[in-house]
Amino acid sequence: MKKWHVIGIAFFAVLLAISVVWGGLWLYAKRDVVPEGTRAGPQPSEGVLRVTDKSALELGEMTIDDAKERLKRQAAALTGMTVSLQTRGSSQVKRTWTMAELGLSVDTSGAEQALNKLREGGVWARAKYRYHFPDKLTLKIAWNTKQLDQKVRAVWGFLEAHEPVNATRTIRGNDTVSYTPHHDAYRLDMRSLTATIRARVEQALEATAQGRPIAASGVIALPLAVVHPNVTLAKLKAQGVERLIASFTTDFSTSGEGRAHNVISAAKSLHDWELAPGEMFDYLTVIKATRESYGFKEAPVILNGELVPGIGGGICQVSSTLYNAALLAGLHMTDRRNHSLPVSYLPMGRDATFAEGSIDFRFKNTTGKHMLIRTETSGGKLTVKLFGTLPKNVAYKLESKTVEEIAPGIKEIPSASVQPGSRLLMSPGKTGYIVETFRTKLVNGKAVAVERISRDKYKAQPAVYAIAPENAHPHGMQELGRSRKEVVEDGVTH
Repeated sequence: MKKWHVIGIAFFAVLLAISVVWGGLWLYAKRDVVPEGTRAGPQPSEGVLRVTDKSALELGEMTIDDAKERLKRQAAALTGMTVSLQTRGSSQVKRTWTMAELGLSVDTSGAEQALNKLREGGVWARAKYRYHFPDKLTLKIAWNTKQLDQKVRAVWGFLEAHEPVNATRTIRGNDTVSYTPHHDAYRLDMRSLTATIRARVEQALEATAQGRPIAASGVIALPLAVVHPNVTLAKLKAQGVERLIASFTTDFSTSGEGRAHNVISAAKSLHDWELAPGEMFDYLTVIKATRESYGFKEAPVILNGELVPGIGGGICQVSSTLYNAALLAGLHMTDRRNHSLPVSYLPMGRDATFAEGSIDFRFKNTTGKHMLIRTETSGGKLTVKLFGTLPKNVAYKLESKTVEEIAPGIKEIPSASVQPGSRLLMSPGKTGYIVETFRTKLVNGKAVAVERISRDKYKAQPAVYAIAPENAHPHGMQELGRSRKEVVEDGVTH
């Protein structure tokens, strides 16, 4: 009897324990609150918003319905958040959109389904699900920024229709230099705008997660990226083409049609030629440009010290006029040679010849700034002007001096028309010269330095006589028959 009594007590104790355990399990499973420590927020890996610990909603111990309602309120607050954009300046344009209109969406369905499952199934299944319930529920926040882009461009896209305009420099008729400012263009800075709006949404996400209202945000000034042209006013002025620094004029009014064409054409090619600081000027490039654009005509050239018919005669008047302007600007020559004969349009010692393939005219821009070469041909006058940088109190003057005269020789040419023992003057000789040219630097009108620029030799031209063949010297005949290298000055070879 005692044995059965013990068994009965044990049986009822087991039943009681099972009842207690089952009752506790039932109570656990039937709870209508969210498990403690549960949070809800976006996944950092989504990359739409910057996620912090403050961005997650605390849902633990809230009723399931309250938790779902809080999720919906946060989603509505975020997508209903307004953003106002406005342009700067006097003609302000303002537009306001909700974040939903700008492409933001918040999907709480996954989190709500997870909460609903806390109420589904039998006691054991519900208890097991509750026990393994995740610590964090995922909110899917997506932002289609293309909608933002479309909205903004529909209102302000016209701003991108304009292109930047370079600043320009103008040399006026009175030789003053004027500038026209550049014009910038503007582009919508969508990257910056997107970042600004994203930061506001992130702040709103934290506020709603903390149970605080979304702070009122001010109007966003529409961010614009400035597109500068390649040549801005500051960049153009920094080149240093400040004023007229030197000018020189020569006369070609007595030139024939062909020579005048060559002078004017070479001057056209030289016009508006610009040299950067330290850049070398090479007259050969001017000749090549002239040949390509205008071509050359027949005009007298200098061949081995004699004036003969040729092509391109007159081009050295352009190089010589430029040479004088460059000297008056204080520049130093790299390659320069005088003509073999004096020229009519310049004092001796002041000319610069050119012979394609043999003699070039070159100088370097040593002003430290850009230099602009301008030319004018009017009324039979050629003027070369240099614009750049030179202190206003500095000037240069030039002076040439004949230091030696070279007597002309005699050249005899056999002629059957001349009687033996006599000779006939065909052309008189011309004296040759050695000339030195000096440049004086003036500061405030006073000479501070004098330098010799060049020492030039102009060949004497022999007097030419016709003599009877039997009176001709054999050695002289051999000299006449020798070939000499053809150097075509003041013209081109082809």
